[in-house]
Amino acid sequence: MQRLTHDQPIPDALRGAVLALGNFDGFHLGHQAVVGRAVARGAHERRPVIVATFDPHPVRHFRPDAAPFRLTTLDQRQRMFAAAGADAMLVFGFDAALAATSAEEFVADLLARRIGASGVVTGEDFTFGARRGGNASVLRELGAAHGIAAETVAPVLLDGEPVSSSRIRDALKAGDPGTATRFLTRPFAIEGVVVHGDKRGRELGWPTANVELGRYQRPAYGVYAVRVRTDDGAEHDAVANIGVRPMFDPPKELLETVLFDFDGDLYGRTIEVALHHYIRAEMTFDGLDALKVRMDQDAAEARRLLSQ
Repeated sequence: MQRLTHDQPIPDALRGAVLALGNFDGFHLGHQAVVGRAVARGAHERRPVIVATFDPHPVRHFRPDAAPFRLTTLDQRQRMFAAAGADAMLVFGFDAALAATSAEEFVADLLARRIGASGVVTGEDFTFGARRGGNASVLRELGAAHGIAAETVAPVLLDGEPVSSSRIRDALKAGDPGTATRFLTRPFAIEGVVVHGDKRGRELGWPTANVELGRYQRPAYGVYAVRVRTDDGAEHDAVANIGVRPMFDPPKELLETVLFDFDGDLYGRTIEVALHHYIRAEMTFDGLDALKVRMDQDAAEARRLLSQ
């Protein structure tokens, strides 16, 4: 799948594409419905399909001090868009210039002239343009004037309420990865490069693969049963701790993962850690021996949960 940016020319083969337009962070059930509709239109009209997303998230531009909240990286989204049947991912680099672009300019200059879109599919609550001057109705009206057929997809409901990224974030903060999985149709997963730690896990008999959390939404601190996908495509059952390691000084926020039945060097490699079950909250212990006993128990519980 090709990755494009809005400030670079669109390849001729992709002009006239049907565009799925939104932020799509998390790529949950509602996002999947929007992209699925664009893919269906593209197949029916024999046109390529581009999924457009924004990076950084507009919230990060307007509130740079906001706590981390991302559910996916661009790399993760690109893989999911490809699996959904899209031909390319288009990244709108959200900066001051894009934030100041009016709804009219966004449609006329970006969608029509630069991208050459023939159609656009969004969610019903999609807004765009400076000061959110555009919505689905405005997009239909402006699009029609430039030969772009715009349509919306209704929200997907679960438990009587629309699936949303905020509901997923709330579930993760509450230590409920199962609910997040229902909304996402897959476990929430943190991807990153394995970095060197202080070797505390190795001293305790549990060598860990440590990944910094970056801009990801922080799930509830604690121990999880997880599955790890390494950069060679292999998957491994594992147990992980997310938190600040209250037993050690100085505190450092990390995702620390112990891969079961794995003997290899992961330093410098990219892994993706998918959260399947929440086992317990992060806690302190009366010495390292007590910590070691509990780590053994956590590992056994993770194996049990993942075997079900």
